[in-house]
Amino acid sequence: MHSEAAIREPLILGHKTYHDITNDIVGPIENKAPRGWYILITISALIAAYGTGCILYLISKGIGVWGLNKTVDWAWDITNFVWWVGIGHAGTLISAVLLLFRQKWRMAINRSAEAMTIFAVIMAATFPGIHMGRIWMGYWVLPLPNQFGSLWVNFNSPLLWDVFAISTYFSVSLVFWYIGLIPDFATIRDKVTKPGMKKVYGLLSFGWTGNAKAWTRFEEVSLVLAGIATPLVFSVHSVVSMDFATSIIPGWHTTIFPPYFVSGAVFSGFAMVQTLLLVLRKVMHMEAYITKKHVEYMNIVIIVTGSIVGVAYITELFISWYSGVEYESYAFINRATGPYWWAYWSMMTCNVISPQLFWSKKLRTNLAFTFFMSIIVNIGMWCWP
Repeated sequence: MHSEAAIREPLILGHKTYHDITNDIVGPIENKAPRGWYILITISALIAAYGTGCILYLISKGIGVWGLNKTVDWAWDITNFVWWVGIGHAGTLISAVLLLFRQKWRMAINRSAEAMTIFAVIMAATFPGIHMGRIWMGYWVLPLPNQFGSLWVNFNSPLLWDVFAISTYFSVSLVFWYIGLIPDFATIRDKVTKPGMKKVYGLLSFGWTGNAKAWTRFEEVSLVLAGIATPLVFSVHSVVSMDFATSIIPGWHTTIFPPYFVSGAVFSGFAMVQTLLLVLRKVMHMEAYITKKHVEYMNIVIIVTGSIVGVAYITELFISWYSGVEYESYAFINRATGPYWWAYWSMMTCNVISPQLFWSKKLRTNLAFTFFMSIIVNIGMWCWP
């Protein structure tokens, strides 16, 4: 019996021409953004102002406000640092890894995901900076020349590895994001009519001509940067995990951390991309470009990485029992039944059980359910450290 495969859904709906696509994408820049954009930017500005106020309060009172006056808890700063670095992984993964695998569906979401990566890494860097206390001495974490005296940094410290890993990751992500935007800036330059905007976008596009040679070079550079960025996705969170894994605290010094943290980072990063893109899709009327198929593909990645995280949690529990070390066993029993049991079980429910609901095609293509689940996953990942 002969059976034919179903025709794949197109990546852009509505039979749009290139001209239609350009008008839809450039429209909010050239004319006026929708009202929803102004509402969201106002809410974001208020939250940012509140956050700045909290940081000023913290600096005036001391970092005991964060919970650092307790000797065991990781406190607010390290939790947020790990959470933000994890979120920063999705952008580079969507751009670099999916580019290398020639996945065309990434093209509707990669720009916004890359921008999210850069923002997330900046946010992550603020927490160790504040934790440092004397931020004006921040340059001491870099390998300094000898005229500064005997100030060579301790290369055995995982905190120093963080500095190298995250600064490299940020630099490559920034270059990757900007180079990808050069043809887009040129499109806006050619479309807008206001002289001031035309000049700004002309400078941003570096005189892009769009001829065959320019596109060839663009694709070559994109592939090279993707090749550099892909190992960085794995190395950055591996290094961040070693902040914990190189400690001697029972329940933390374990070799499973690098792959476990990387899969967790991709898991939370994709969930955050879902949260942002579903709002963007509605507010900016991008339903033809960010389709249910894109959402479904990202939900499949969430199922896979969530399942890897679940296996890692169970492996930790098994090894703590199998080791026969009573301190290790106690660390996990205390997590599950001690004063922070609520955080442990929230983490288990949000990160391991909830993503399994996406095995149902009806649920993983339901936009409202996906939005709700993306928030649940990020709550669970925040409870993780």
